[in-house]
Formats: sequence, structure tokens, C-alpha cells
Amino acid sequence: MKRAVNITEIKSARTADSYYKIDHPSGLTVFVYPKEGYKSSYAIIGTRYGSVNTCFSLDGGEKITVPDGIAHYLEHKLFESEDGDAFARYAETGASANAYTSFEKTCYLFSCTDRFDDSLQILLDFVQSPYFTAETVAKEQGIIGQEIKMYDDSPDWRVMFNMLESMYHNHPVKIDIAGTVESIAEITAEKLYDCYNTFYNLNNMVLCAAGNVTVEQVTAICDKMLKPCEKHTIESFFEDEPYEIVKPYVEQSFPVSVPIFNLGFKERADRPLNERELAQTDILLEMIGSSTSELYQQMMDDGLINSSFTFELFEGPGYRAVIFGGESRAPRQAAEAIKQYISRLKSEGLDREDFETAKKAVYGDVISSLNSVSSIANMVSGFWFNGNDIAAYTDAVAEADFDGVQKRLADMLDVGNCTLSVVKNGEEQHGV
Repeated sequence: MKRAVNITEIKSARTADSYYKIDHPSGLTVFVYPKEGYKSSYAIIGTRYGSVNTCFSLDGGEKITVPDGIAHYLEHKLFESEDGDAFARYAETGASANAYTSFEKTCYLFSCTDRFDDSLQILLDFVQSPYFTAETVAKEQGIIGQEIKMYDDSPDWRVMFNMLESMYHNHPVKIDIAGTVESIAEITAEKLYDCYNTFYNLNNMVLCAAGNVTVEQVTAICDKMLKPCEKHTIESFFEDEPYEIVKPYVEQSFPVSVPIFNLGFKERADRPLNERELAQTDILLEMIGSSTSELYQQMMDDGLINSSFTFELFEGPGYRAVIFGGESRAPRQAAEAIKQYISRLKSEGLDREDFETAKKAVYGDVISSLNSVSSIANMVSGFWFNGNDIAAYTDAVAEADFDGVQKRLADMLDVGNCTLSVVKNGEEQHGV
């Protein structure tokens, strides 16, 4: 007897949008976000499995340890089958497809303006049809090895990982997502199947489709394509990570015209932030680092930064940091200016007018993102990975109060627990 599909409508009074959560009998969580009048569609399926999940157990069994970079390797290999390549199948439907592996998840996606049903069937087919052999695994090692070397030659990539290596003692977030040439040499078809069978269980995955789609359309394809999965308990293991950073400064020479810096504030990460905390954090960082902030304007006037300046909340299982970065001819001075500004805010308190401006900006960004089908699908699925909801987050931003953001500042951005990473031309000195 076929199990019923449980569909929940989620309405947002603030955006006038409705979207739908489907608890599919296969175990997969599905979100459908129809956008009336849109011609394009976008779908993404992801698994809660990223580069940091290298030590795990299934249903309380023995710990399994796999080589660094295997999640990314698996992403590459999953596109292949005995019958050919998924990209070739997408070429026939006209869809544009891609995939990526991050620290905490692996996702596969496509966008299209036509033949959505056919493209979604391809997506759901190949993510459920692994095909690994010793020969195909060995063939991929050279390709991924070249990719690793390419990223090693990227100053933006190196400045980030140098920072992470200087912040984290034990957590695997400090290890390159693709692993090393040495670690991927240890990957076998058997190990790929171990990881696939553990993490690519539909109960550990999420699908989101947005744009010119309907609930009935997506549900029908899921009913046709999905193979029911037994739910299992997956546990990932991480070594204890001290709160304190490893070291406050790291530098690497690179042929860059202007030095690049990342200033990372290491945060406590005992649990994921909820929607209210996320909203408060985003408003706070907007107050500190946006182009309208006092800090930004002062650093621009002093020639410490340029328009490349960025800020972000960086978090996942067992790690969290706030990162400021960009180009600077005087990165040490830029970092010091950021730390002094944060210290002043902690001492003197936030400005209420700045709070209102930042709150409106963050809310505006969320609302404007709902005009893009790719942004919608990525946000809805992204919030799911941390147990959060985009509608609840939107409400939390709209309802955020000054005192809550002030308290959030007191709980984070410890200026005594941050790392500055600099990449600069070794032949020049730029105030570093």
C-alpha cells in the first residue's frame, strides 16, 4: 500500500508568498516554491555531507575514517554512470547543471526555462545511481589533482585556508575541501560506496524546486523516481576544539599586485544559531562592515581598503567564525582598525540610528533575494541544513530589536581571539 504524501503550506504574511514542504514517503524532504509569472525554474538537491565529515558511524556501529577530500571526489564521480555522463543528458534537455561540495554539504543543481520535468528526473536518477569502479576512480585522481594544484595557486583560496589553519587546532574545517594529492590517492571505489551509502540516504537529503513549478508536478516526479530509504542514525566525530586560536598572524608570499587579507574572529560553536540569532548577527555585521558604516567610510578615507572589502558569518558543524577581508595596501593597519572599532562598540554601545539602517538593509536583501529562483532554492535548502526556516528568519529580521543586537555583540567578536592572514608580494612591503 502506497504511503500518503504529507504536504504543508508555509505562508509568509510579509512577502505574500506561499511555499510548500513535502515529507515524501521515500524519506526525502522536498520544498516547492512556485513563483507565478516566472518562466525559469531551478532545482537543487543536497545531502548533509561535506568535507569535514571524515570520521563517522552508522547506527552506532564502528567509527569509519576516510581520506580528506572524499566528499568532493564523490561529487565528481556521481555524475558518471554505466550509460554515460549526466551532463550529456542535461545537454539534451537544455538545462544548465552544476554541483559543489562545501565544508558541510554537497549539492547538485540545474536551471532551465523548458523541460523541467525531464531535467528533474535526470537529477533524481543520477544522485540515486552510484557507479564506481577501480578504473573510473583512478581516472579521476589526475583530474582532481590538477584542481587541487589550481586552488593552491589561488591567492584568495590560500589566504582563507591559511587563516583557518591558524584558527583551528583540530577541526577538519582547516583542511582543503578537495583534500591533498596524497589523500585522494587513498580513495577507492569501496570507500566511495561506504560514504555514499551512509550520507546519500534520502532521509539525510533535501530537494528544493523554485520558479515555474507546481507542487503536483514535483510530487509526481518524486513519486516516480525516488526509491524509499530506511532511516539511519549518522554520527560524525570531531576532536575537541579549544576556543582559543592557534596563532594571531600568518603570511604567505604570492605574486599579487595588492596584498589580500582575511581577519577571522573565532566563535564558540556548540550548536547552530537559530533564526533569531542569525538575524541579529546579520544586522550587527551590516552595522559594522557595510559600505554605509562608519568603519567602512573611515578605512576608505584612510586608504586601508577598497571596494573589495567583504564580511561574512562562516559556520557549520563544530565551527563558527566572522571573517572580514579584501585587498589592502596595509592589512595590519586595516585589521587593527577593525578590532579597535569593535572594541569601541563593545565599550560605548551601538548607535540606534545605525541599527535601524542596517535592519532595513538586511530585510531588503532578504526580500529582493526572493525575486531570484536560484536564490530562493539555495536559501530554503541552506536554512534546512541548520534546522532553520527562511520564513522564520525573515520574520526574525523584521522583528529584531536594538537590545537583542546589542547583546549579540557582547557574546561574539572577541578581539583577543582572532587571526589575521595576509597574502602579499614577497618583494614588496605594504605596511604589513
